[in-house]
Amino acid sequence: MNKWIGIEDAAEYLGVNKDTIRNWIKRDTGIPANRVGKQWRFKRIDLDLWVKSGKSDIRKVDE
Repeated sequence: MNKWIGIEDAAEYLGVNKDTIRNWIKRDTGIPANRVGKQWRFKRIDLDLWVKSGKSDIRKVDE
């Protein structure tokens, strides 16, 4: 099942701090985040695809 998860669950799933997730959103890294009201929502499968694409390597964003 691929239900929506919140920012805390997404951070735990990716093994990072929730502030890191927020920074990725602000820096327009392409993280597959959807705003629902005032909250960010994610699907694990989209996060997996984003990581596999290499776009999660923020060193590339800084270049």
